[in-house]
Amino acid sequence: QVQLVESGGGLVQAGGSLRLSCAASGLTFSNYAMGWFRQAPGKEREFVSAITWSGGRQYVADSVKGRFTISRDNAKNTVYLQMNSLKPEDTAIYFCAAKGYRGTYYNVLKTSNEYNYWGQGTQVTVSS
Repeated sequence: QVQLVESGGGLVQAGGSLRLSCAASGLTFSNYAMGWFRQAPGKEREFVSAITWSGGRQYVADSVKGRFTISRDNAKNTVYLQMNSLKPEDTAIYFCAAKGYRGTYYNVLKTSNEYNYWGQGTQVTVSS
C-alpha cells in the first residue's frame, strides 16, 4: 500500500521559512517523479514544484521561484520543499504527490491529474 506522509507545516510570520518533508512508502521511490501542490481556501489546487526521479531536474512555479527549493533523498524515500521568504499568499494546504515516470517533461510534472498518489496534506499558514 502506497503512503505519502507530509510533515513540517505550521504557522510562521511573513519572511520566515519552513521545510516540508514527504516520506514515501510502498513504492520504488526512485521510479517516481515527485511534486508539491497547494490549495488555498476557495481556490483550485495549484502546482508548486516538481522534481524528476533522479533529482536531476527541478521545476518551480513562477509564484515561488527564487524562494522555494525542492530536493529529494532517494535513500530515505523522502522529498523536501524548502520554503523561504514566505508570504501570506503562500498560506495553503500543501500536498505531495508521486508519479510513476522517468521523463522530464515540465508539462507532465506540473499537471495534478498526472500523479498517481497523493498525501493527506500539511497546513502552512503565513501571518502578516
